[in-house]
Amino acid sequence: MNASIRTALFALTLPLATAALAQSQAPIQVEADRLDLDQRAGTAVYSGNVDIRQGEMQLRGERVEIQRNDAGELSQAIATGERAYLRNQLEDQDTPMEGWARRIIYHVAERRVELIDQAELTQQGDRFQGGRLEYFIDQEVVQARSDVNGSDNQRIRMTLQPEQ
Repeated sequence: MNASIRTALFALTLPLATAALAQSQAPIQVEADRLDLDQRAGTAVYSGNVDIRQGEMQLRGERVEIQRNDAGELSQAIATGERAYLRNQLEDQDTPMEGWARRIIYHVAERRVELIDQAELTQQGDRFQGGRLEYFIDQEVVQARSDVNGSDNQRIRMTLQPEQ
């Protein structure tokens, strides 16, 4: 690959990487009714109307478990509840991405979100529903499945907005 193409590709990914880095370095604010913290295991379990915010990202649920890796960095957040909620406003989009499910798993390093059981995701007016949705934040890729372990299949439904 020649140098000018590499430079152009790097220039295209730089704003996205810079925005992701700025958000990941923003302070994390948590509100909950209860906290069970295990410093040795690197876990914190919040329960009771949990609301977590970092930069433009918000995660809500009846219970949220935060896991840290060996370096002490946030590695995963798991929100559960009848309608756990995730919201993320990307810098280059007019409207936020929003997701609901009975279980939401945010894989921090991969910038990937799993919405499991009665999953719903909206982005730029498009709406996806199914048993399991996987959203890759930086690539803006959605993968949908109808099957959920321990539950009946939940058919995939999509509403896609026409290009403007």
